[in-house]
Amino acid sequence: MELFINLAYIAAAILFIYGIKMLGSATTAVRGNRTSSLGMLIAVVATLSRSGLDYSWIIGGLALGGLLGFVAAKRVQMTGMPELVALFNGFGGLASLLVGWAEYEKVKVHGWDTSLAGEWFSAAVIAIAVLIGGITCTGSIIAWLKLSGKMGGAAIVFPGQKVLNALVMLVLVGAGVAFAIGATGASAATMFYVVVGLSLLIGVLAVIPIGGGDMPVVIALLNSFSGLAAAAAGFVINNTVLVVAGCLVGASGLILSAIMCKAMNRTLGNVLFGGFGAAGGGSGKAVEGEMKAISVEDAYFVLEAAQSVVFVPGYGMAVAQAQHVVKELGAILERNGAEVRFGIHPVAGRMPGHMNVLLAEADVPYEQLCEMDAVNAVMPSVDVAIVIGANDVVNPAAVDDEDSPIYGMPIINVFEAKTVFVLKRGQGAGFSGLVNTLFFRDNTRMLYGDAKATVSGLVGQFED
Repeated sequence: MELFINLAYIAAAILFIYGIKMLGSATTAVRGNRTSSLGMLIAVVATLSRSGLDYSWIIGGLALGGLLGFVAAKRVQMTGMPELVALFNGFGGLASLLVGWAEYEKVKVHGWDTSLAGEWFSAAVIAIAVLIGGITCTGSIIAWLKLSGKMGGAAIVFPGQKVLNALVMLVLVGAGVAFAIGATGASAATMFYVVVGLSLLIGVLAVIPIGGGDMPVVIALLNSFSGLAAAAAGFVINNTVLVVAGCLVGASGLILSAIMCKAMNRTLGNVLFGGFGAAGGGSGKAVEGEMKAISVEDAYFVLEAAQSVVFVPGYGMAVAQAQHVVKELGAILERNGAEVRFGIHPVAGRMPGHMNVLLAEADVPYEQLCEMDAVNAVMPSVDVAIVIGANDVVNPAAVDDEDSPIYGMPIINVFEAKTVFVLKRGQGAGFSGLVNTLFFRDNTRMLYGDAKATVSGLVGQFED
């Protein structure tokens, strides 16, 4: 049986690796998801084949968790997907923390003495699982509160914040080390509960100074943390496949975080400690001019003559649930003789890949989805660029305003197109709080109102 379980774990690990590999392409992503799910099914079945398990608790947990997951997956809208991902990361961290806690409660019954041979390693991995799991749990909850609007998206900073965070982290690490190498009896319990409490606290303190504009990076990083916590939990309970899966998630999340940072021309340290979007922070030069509105009817005449059109989606498209009607407009423009592309910025939306998921849901042809560099190369020849709910990722201040907080961030250069239509509900700033100078450019026209209704109006003009 042990041989069967180990072989099953190897098969599951291989399926995990191939599944993640296939997630790198839109054409194979669905198959990759199913492949990874099959690997997880094999791993779960193999684990449940071990002897000495209390199946009543396991079946109850599977039933309850499966029911909650099914309801959440059915009820969540695409606009709520970032918040759901943040919560999933938090639950993963909490699970790892509880695994570490349960293992501590189990072994302390027999007496706790880390001076015994080998005991220090068990104590160390328990402390690591609890530390990373606690940070991931509360950090993800704060991210969820920010993304869902239950908490302001602006960075929350206060004097001495970095010093406080450093001190809390120092005490946390010190308590973890003391727990691992020299704790016995009551002192072990004290150090353990200090690790639990401070890990939950540092998760809150670490995420509140991060503004909403940096949420894609935060979600990717917390996803990495949830993987590392799972790997540590795997060491705690001596489960090989959990270690492998956790390491894969941790590594892929860290790589994704680096990609997100590169897309914003920021370092990970600047994202975590820079306080971008805090009240009172710099907002760049004063903007001159006014936003010029255009009617749907006039916009139709421009689009009707266009030979090249680029759509640039943002979170506003998700809010309006406009992806299907946008796809319909793109198909009409193609039949009218225009070349249609969709320019996707790596950090558009509020989680990595948010816009790709939305457009894939609407069956937009994969060949029309263009990365930022590819679409920027042709932007000067584009007749019309249509910005749907995007803000910072098309803000020219990143190119020409050295005083702007986003100066140097790579953007989709829609301002180089001959005409720019911006679909926006009103004249407010975006999620990061920065005014978009694109809206005041001479070649930009504003189409105010709900994006879905506006695009539907354009579709109606073509069909009349």
